[in-house]
Amino acid sequence: MSKRFILIVLDSVGIGELPDAGRYGDTGSNTLVNTARAVGGLQVPHLAELGLGNIMPIPGVEPSPSPRGNYGKMAERSAGKDSTSGHWELMGLVTERPLPAYPEGFPDEVIEPFERAVGRKVLGNKAASGTVIIEELGQEHLRTGCPIVYTSADSVFQIAAHIEIIPLEELYRMCRIAREQLQGKHGVGRVIARPFAGPPGRFQRTSDRKDFSLPPQGETVLDQLKETGWPVVGIGKIEDLFAGRGLTKAIHTRNNADGLVRLEEQMGLVDRGALLINLVDFDMLWGHRNDPQRYARGLEEFDSALEWFLDLLGPDDLAVISADHGNDPTTPSTDHSREHVPLLAFGPGLRKGVNLGVRDSFADLGATVAERFGLKGTGQGRSFWAEISPASQKA
Repeated sequence: MSKRFILIVLDSVGIGELPDAGRYGDTGSNTLVNTARAVGGLQVPHLAELGLGNIMPIPGVEPSPSPRGNYGKMAERSAGKDSTSGHWELMGLVTERPLPAYPEGFPDEVIEPFERAVGRKVLGNKAASGTVIIEELGQEHLRTGCPIVYTSADSVFQIAAHIEIIPLEELYRMCRIAREQLQGKHGVGRVIARPFAGPPGRFQRTSDRKDFSLPPQGETVLDQLKETGWPVVGIGKIEDLFAGRGLTKAIHTRNNADGLVRLEEQMGLVDRGALLINLVDFDMLWGHRNDPQRYARGLEEFDSALEWFLDLLGPDDLAVISADHGNDPTTPSTDHSREHVPLLAFGPGLRKGVNLGVRDSFADLGATVAERFGLKGTGQGRSFWAEISPASQKA
């Protein structure tokens, strides 16, 4: 059988605050709409054709009278607003308890064992923007060789190091040590390697970032696909976010453009099973740096790539464009935002123009994939497969 599921996660491209956004300090966040407004409107004709402007009014994105895709938005049921829990929920696993966060920095019971294990003291140990803390502590790091440890509003333990002071493999080793230590009540969602290069005053983070996530705390639809013999290919940081689980192949990428090249290659090689890609630049380069102009440009560049993507879809393909959380670059915060995510589901053999409404959970996508492939599912989410599949087509 040649049926495929292709998921494109536009990392952080949210579409409006969730009802509980105020609890997270995210009232008023709407990554897509506020970004579009900040630049005087988005020019994304292919996304508009798929139905993006039918989800809600977006400056520059007109609703289509006859969308090529099916459209809606999904709410996050998991606690928090992290990439890890967001991706898990997309694949059917809802995280009921929030992953631990450390807005005041990590306690001694976390830092001291880490320092002993790596044989170095740490600098920083506070919540901070990655680019800001590198500028603040980079010279001291060069002088002392001490790694810079920091966090954010999300459940992350980040280690920054200059590649000429702490080589990349040593930085990754430190991250693996931290990942082994950070379990139980201190089980943060991700330990992140943040290498940087260049002289003081011109420090630049490199593309060798690596995430070390907790394994999913339960079974996902990816696990079920793999167990039943379907190829499952993860592109970008998909492998990191699922701790390698549920994948038959992983391809790491440098940026959005590289990721789209890899996706095009894999669509020519993989004619059955699942392909998942995370496009991280929206979050890493533009959302966290409050740069709506480049965020908008990135959306428009992605839209241009959709021309070849749509041409490569086969008659039995289910393609979905969505996100894992928000990161509104127009707000004072540089952290993720608690938002709905867009849902565009389409394929040459599927119905078109179905309003899928506001879904109760990202896990509705996982339930849909499970039904499409005849899997047992995770017990979470409500499938929309019957709403978009032709009446004559069986799951």
